[in-house]
Amino acid sequence: MKTRQEIVENWLQRYTKQPLDSFGKFILLTNFNNYVDIFCNEMGIESVGYDGNMRCVTAEGITMINFGIGSPNAALIMDLLSAVKPEACLFLGKCGGISDKTHLGDYILPLAGIRGEGTSGDYFPPEVPALPAFMLQRAVSTSLRDNNQDYWTGTVYTTNRRVWEHDERFKTYLRETRAMAVDMETATLFSCGFYNHIPTGALLLVSDNPMYEEGIKTEESDRKVTQNFAEQHVRIGIQALKLISGQRKTVRHLKYDW
Repeated sequence: MKTRQEIVENWLQRYTKQPLDSFGKFILLTNFNNYVDIFCNEMGIESVGYDGNMRCVTAEGITMINFGIGSPNAALIMDLLSAVKPEACLFLGKCGGISDKTHLGDYILPLAGIRGEGTSGDYFPPEVPALPAFMLQRAVSTSLRDNNQDYWTGTVYTTNRRVWEHDERFKTYLRETRAMAVDMETATLFSCGFYNHIPTGALLLVSDNPMYEEGIKTEESDRKVTQNFAEQHVRIGIQALKLISGQRKTVRHLKYDW
């Protein structure tokens, strides 16, 4: 394999164990195997197995992929998806609330990501903002409203650091950024989606409030969030992509060829 295209075509199949022609034009990304199971249930299909490193399933022109956790995996999946050139890619992720306004189960529709993760620095200079595709976020907003759900907008701070909840200095810094939430993938997905000419958006679910000792995620608290909110999260994502595919609207918000 000599070219980038040859590599991503081979590796997308290797990581997912799915042939290229099986991928839909609309992609849902997640970090959670139970979200893949929920997707299968919502689509009325048999749950997919665990053959690939990235669990993957397609129904009704939409492909859901569990790409794993962290910004390196986020960059990897966007590079690999360039093999099939999807029309839209929506991330359904969980995040920690930074703002006092947010509560467990709230939705955040990011208007931008703060690139605190380092990975996206291999793709763009630090001055380049991490932005979602506007048309895609608008479709998600419509889907939220159709389901009578309120949501917050704002920025999300993306970090490679996983265990920081004890670090008061870092938490002070997070507050100073004025971000609504913190996660490990969103800014990378926006940046690497832009790099690969893939319109990318995100809908985040507040799963913990790590700025406070009593709000740090535990197995029990995460189980409650999953039981109460995960199915609706996936359903809203599916509906948003169906809105785009059904109305045949472009989600490209920037000119890529310069």
